[in-house]
Amino acid sequence: MITSDAIVWNAPNDPHPARAASQRSYSAVARGDLAEWLTVYAEDAVLEDPVGPSMFDPEGKGHHGHAGISAFWEKAIAPIATFEFQINDSFANPGSNTCANIGRIRTSFADGSHTTTDLIMVYVVDDDGRVKSMKAFWEPDRTMASFTAAG
Repeated sequence: MITSDAIVWNAPNDPHPARAASQRSYSAVARGDLAEWLTVYAEDAVLEDPVGPSMFDPEGKGHHGHAGISAFWEKAIAPIATFEFQINDSFANPGSNTCANIGRIRTSFADGSHTTTDLIMVYVVDDDGRVKSMKAFWEPDRTMASFTAAG
């Protein structure tokens, strides 16, 4: 399901619907393809990235449905020049509809500056394999502390 060279998968990769959805999500983000990214999410999905109040979601209630998820894309994803995903572990019990991925995302801006985010991402899919809930656990202050100016 990985269709981008910007993803390094150092984790179990056995077939699992939530794991496959997470890989499709990372691939669409890495390619900058909002239309493809939305196909990964159910119409009534809730995305929390990060979980809790943040610069992307001041009330901490998540982004709801395709309209909310598209608005999140415009705030958080569209301004980034490149994404590099490194997934170091993935937990997905057979027969479940959930997986938790542990990894790191490097985001680079057009001027060459970048940040690194260490995080845990939890995906829950519906019976069609579309994401109905995605929760990313990371701390904005830690990410901002990793900011490296273009050199």
